Amino acid sequence: MTAQNGKDLLIKLDMDNTGNFSTLAGLRATRISFDAESVDVTSLESQGGWRELLGGAGVKSAALSGSGIFKDDTTDERARQIFFDGEVPEFQVIVPDFGIIEGPFMITAIEYAGSYNGEATFEMSMASAGELTFTAL
Repeated sequence: MTAQNGKDLLIKLDMDNTGNFSTLAGLRATRISFDAESVDVTSLESQGGWRELLGGAGVKSAALSGSGIFKDDTTDERARQIFFDGEVPEFQVIVPDFGIIEGPFMITAIEYAGSYNGEATFEMSMASAGELTFTAL
């Protein structure tokens, strides 16, 4: 993967639970991280005392986060609705020259901030809430 523009990493959300995805407007920074919990099966018989892990076991998870400014009433309102209603809609993350990650995420935190002589900003955190799919670009 060659160097990419950070602005090309997009977080999109299903606006009406029908697969109608829109980019969360106003995002200035986005991040996705993956985790695979390991299952330690080390025993007294482990070769040389080295740790052994059980392949294919454990819990996989992903976390999304984004921060930015308010720009679009439609996506701002949808994100607030998802949080307060406890919905778990589909999200898409487009990673340029890599692929599209899609699946259900729960918005676990929304933070709003602003300064006297600056713009209002927000930060949002999301946690995977089911199986994710990957489509290579």
